[in-house]
Amino acid sequence: METMRGIYFDGEKAVYREDLPKPVPGPTQSLVRIHLAGVCNTDKEILKGYRPAFRGVMGHEFVGHVVESSDPDWVGKRVVGELNAGCGHCVYCRTGREKHCDDRRVLGMERKDGCFAEYMTIETHLLHAVPDTLPDERAVFTEPFAAALEIPEQVHIKPSLEAAVIGDGRLSYMVAQVLALCGCGVTVFGHHAEKLKAFAPFAKTALAPAGTFELVVECSGAPGGLADAMALVRHKGTVVLKSTYAGQTQVDMSAFAVHEVTLVGSRCGPFEAALRLLSRGLVDLEPIELHDLKEFSAAFTSPAFKSGFDLR
Repeated sequence: METMRGIYFDGEKAVYREDLPKPVPGPTQSLVRIHLAGVCNTDKEILKGYRPAFRGVMGHEFVGHVVESSDPDWVGKRVVGELNAGCGHCVYCRTGREKHCDDRRVLGMERKDGCFAEYMTIETHLLHAVPDTLPDERAVFTEPFAAALEIPEQVHIKPSLEAAVIGDGRLSYMVAQVLALCGCGVTVFGHHAEKLKAFAPFAKTALAPAGTFELVVECSGAPGGLADAMALVRHKGTVVLKSTYAGQTQVDMSAFAVHEVTLVGSRCGPFEAALRLLSRGLVDLEPIELHDLKEFSAAFTSPAFKSGFDLR
C-alpha cells in the first residue's frame, strides 16, 4: 500500500502523519496531486469542535493537478475544486442545489478526506480548470473568493448601496472587494488597526461599529458577530451571515420580525466567476504564507493574511 504525508484530525486534535494511505479514485472521481492548500477559519473551528463527527484529512482550499480521472480529458490539468459532493438523486441534487444535499460529503469536514495531504480524491464533476495565466499562489484563493461572490448571487446589490462588513480577516477582505466592484460604498469594522490598513484602497474602516447600513455582511467568525450586525442594519435592510463557528450564539430574533430585517445565510459560491476575476487581476490579494505540512501548528496560528501548505 502506498502512503503519503498529511494532516489528520483524530476527533480532538490535528496530527501530522506520514503513514496515511494514498487514496484510490472511484469510478466517478479524480486523483489530484496537491500543489498548495490554504488554511481557512473553518479548519480552525473544526479543532474547536465545529464538526464533532469528522475524522480524516483536513482542508478544502487547494490547487493541484489531476493524476488519474474518470474523464481522461482532465489528466494533467491544473485544477481547483468545489467542496460538496451530493448523492445525485435527492430533490436538492436534481434541482441544482447539490451543495445542500442532506447526504453530501464535504472535503475535509464531512465523511471525505480533504486537501492537507499530498493527494486527494474528488468527484470529477466538481473540478474547475485553472487558467494558465493564474499562478498557484492566486489560484488557491478560488474557493474563498467564490464564497464572497455568492453574496451578489443571493442579494440584489445596487451600486448606490451603503454596505458594512464585520471582520478584518481574509474573507472580509474579499467580500469588501466584491461589494466595491459592484459600486457600493463599503465600510469595514474590525479589531486590528494593522489589518484594516489593507482595506483602504476600496473601503472605509473603523475599529468600533457605528452608523446604519442597508446591507451588513457578517464575516467575523465570532459568535457575537450577528448581534453586531443587527445593531448596524437599517430597518427593512439585509444581513448576510458568512461566519461559521463552533458553539452557539444568542441574538434577539424578535428584532428581525419587528424591524423586518432579512437574514441570508451564505457559504459556497461560483468557481468559474471567481477564476475569471482572479485571472483578470481585478482582485487584490495579500501574499499567502506557506509552510511545510510538519509546521501545521504554525500555519493554524499564523497572523498572516493567509497561511497554507506548499506540497510542490
